Amino acid sequence: MSLRMPRARRTRLSLFAAGTASLALLATACGGGGGSGASAPADFSYLSVTENTTVKTALTAMAKGECEAANDALPLKVETVPQASLDQKLQLLAGQDALPVQFAAGNAPALTQQLAKSGKVADLEKELTSLGVLDQLEPAAVSTVKALYGGKLEVLPYEYNIEGIFYNKKIFQENGLRAPGTWDELVSDAATLKAKGIQPFSASGQQGWPLTRLISGYLYRSLGPDALRKVADGKAKLTDPEYVRAAEEIAALGKKGYFGKGVGSIDYDTSMNQFLAGKAAMFYMGSWALANIADDKQNKVGAENVGFMPFPAVANGKGSADQYPSNVGLGITLGAKSFDRKTGDWVSCIAKNYGATALKDHGSISGFKVNAEVRDANEVTTQVRDTISASKQNVLWFEALFSTKATTVSQTNAAGLVAGSLSPEKFMQTVQDALAAR
Repeated sequence: MSLRMPRARRTRLSLFAAGTASLALLATACGGGGGSGASAPADFSYLSVTENTTVKTALTAMAKGECEAANDALPLKVETVPQASLDQKLQLLAGQDALPVQFAAGNAPALTQQLAKSGKVADLEKELTSLGVLDQLEPAAVSTVKALYGGKLEVLPYEYNIEGIFYNKKIFQENGLRAPGTWDELVSDAATLKAKGIQPFSASGQQGWPLTRLISGYLYRSLGPDALRKVADGKAKLTDPEYVRAAEEIAALGKKGYFGKGVGSIDYDTSMNQFLAGKAAMFYMGSWALANIADDKQNKVGAENVGFMPFPAVANGKGSADQYPSNVGLGITLGAKSFDRKTGDWVSCIAKNYGATALKDHGSISGFKVNAEVRDANEVTTQVRDTISASKQNVLWFEALFSTKATTVSQTNAAGLVAGSLSPEKFMQTVQDALAAR
């Protein structure tokens, strides 16, 4: 049966802007192997974050449908905490050897990695292989998880996003433009649009990360997919000339007025509304924006007039335009001691059915394969889904491998970079200094 996705806006996870939680108590909370031995769980306990309702609602629906047998044997029990309190809650539970069966991973990958090192997180690759459902995860999603978690599959991708540039097809067509394939073409198109009184880009300087994503996009295209891994490993610095060049290119967009006026005061929702109201031609964002695009109340330009393109190639660059920045939202993991046969039944059912349920009921793209026919709400959603399925190598975002301090410094100074109050050299030096201080 073909089912159409609803056009309701779904709650966004915020890992793309996360990394703000303190890990000061981590060593104490996770020290040693924990207390008593394993005991069979009484229920399929799931600790989620209050801000996100998609996973909780989808699992609740599956408990009454496809996963009814698993739920009868191990009833779903959901608890939520504010995302800002998640890390502290996990540290407390870990210290008490009382982690739930399934739980939202920490805001920063470092927390989950520490929990895994202390034996408190299940080896998901091993467990999924044993259950025969590892192939139910999209390869690109697995690649992204491993890139974030030190080469290990430590969380399940209940959400999977790729990033790129959404653009107004009508504006492009009316001005004789096509989706640019190179950075030089993108800059040229922006100049053409600005000359005709059209704001080329919408972005949130208040959040900062929509601007730093452009820096990492340029770095990945010019230096290759390992550009920021080299920085994290100490093999390169953000102050190296080829890295500063990326900041210079993004600063130039701001200097030419391509982000419009007052970008530093524009928040996420305002930047989204600017694009969906037709007040800007392009909008760098993740695929979580598809829910907004499919919502007729928000999207005044019409979903049929929205296209999606990858960050363009840089001349003589080492990267490829088919390497998409990606994330898995706030990943979900499972406790090691409570992973028994009944838990396995739940996980098998989730792996086989969650992808279709989330897409059909919530318009949410996950890292699970969709094993049922679900008719997309619009063409751009189909385009993004096809891109995800075909993608073999993905990259991360600017701050993905940064410390909490460096992440904050980067995002709070991004607006100054494009507004001209902070030079590209100073911006990169400031972030590099924060990285060195961790």
